[in-house]
Amino acid sequence: MPEERSGPLSHLTVLDLSRIMAAPWATQIFADLGADVIKIERPGAGDDTRSWGPPFLKDKAGSTTRESGYYLSVNRGKRSVTVDISAPEGQDIIRQLARTADIVIENFKAETLQRYGLDAASLRAENPRLIYCSVTGFGQDGPRKDQAAYDFAIQAMGGLMSVTGERDDKPGGGPQKVGVPIVDLMTGMYAAVAILAAVARRNETGLGDVIDLAMLDVQAAFLANQAMNHLVGGRVPQRGGNRHPNIQPQDVFPCADGFLVLAVGNDGQFAKLCDVIGHPEWASDERFSINAGRVKHNPELTELLTARFRTFSRDNLIARLDAAGVPAAPINTVPDVLADPQIRHREMVRDLPHPLAGTVRHVVSPLRFENAPLRFSRSAPLLGEHTHEVLLQLGFSESAIADFKSRGKI
Repeated sequence: MPEERSGPLSHLTVLDLSRIMAAPWATQIFADLGADVIKIERPGAGDDTRSWGPPFLKDKAGSTTRESGYYLSVNRGKRSVTVDISAPEGQDIIRQLARTADIVIENFKAETLQRYGLDAASLRAENPRLIYCSVTGFGQDGPRKDQAAYDFAIQAMGGLMSVTGERDDKPGGGPQKVGVPIVDLMTGMYAAVAILAAVARRNETGLGDVIDLAMLDVQAAFLANQAMNHLVGGRVPQRGGNRHPNIQPQDVFPCADGFLVLAVGNDGQFAKLCDVIGHPEWASDERFSINAGRVKHNPELTELLTARFRTFSRDNLIARLDAAGVPAAPINTVPDVLADPQIRHREMVRDLPHPLAGTVRHVVSPLRFENAPLRFSRSAPLLGEHTHEVLLQLGFSESAIADFKSRGKI
């Protein structure tokens, strides 16, 4: 039987027919929030990301397992059930699970699940309260609907790489992708928001809904100020390295012994910056006194700041800026972040139980609730770890489960 659940969504059951990153990121959010997430995987192979290594987790004896770091990062807290959805027996199992589920989320190509009778219309005919979310690269309609998509490609065609990276005329210039699969992650976040909106609506109407979410749409949506800059100003946004297109000074600056990020957000902070670095007159300079001027005269301002910052040690300057209320920060490595005293205090990294490794360190959800605290009680599941458990819950006999297994259906 599944363990007792807690968290604000502990009353919900999610049937997860997805793999890779975008939709699984959404279902991990639901698992963190307490929902029972049943992850359906291919017998013998499982989620594609299981093989996306190295690195792979080592077990208690130090031997390498099949559990990749990538897979572990996005499947925390779920139950894994292996099912061959191309077989009638597998389709029947999925339909039975969907009858009592609150949410189904899948990321197959458009119209694929219709062939198996597992599309939204088929499953919602038996469970009108079901919320069915389809995540694809381009949506359920339109000229690209049959194309496959990966995060990297969507970052490129969705405009993100046109505004990410150093200018072409600078050393290292050229387009860059973001260092994490940001389109996948944002798509997962949008999926979670959309599903929760449908849950809230169902509480009023008693009926579920169908959600059509496309990665390219998501990328277009979170072009945010860059898209609006173009729509309002008519200019084509360009790569500017670390320089902010609308607010200055916001950039990476070299100090005597390293780099810092400066993120001045208003004229008052700029005046405080000038005081800290010993040039209060810059705050009244007509070129720099207001943000619009600092954006217009950014090359001159950057040259002045760069020369001045080189006379300070990084940590000393950051401490002085922090004391003055001017946002600045070091550029930390991943280990630096995980060792940060604030991250440790907030318990963002925790050891979760794992059947092979004993425990695995995870970066957990940042969500905190006073009345429904989250409980992180297990790592990502082994392939098919919960198949027997879930099929028994559905009412299948031991002999039927053994038969399915012997024929490779689960």
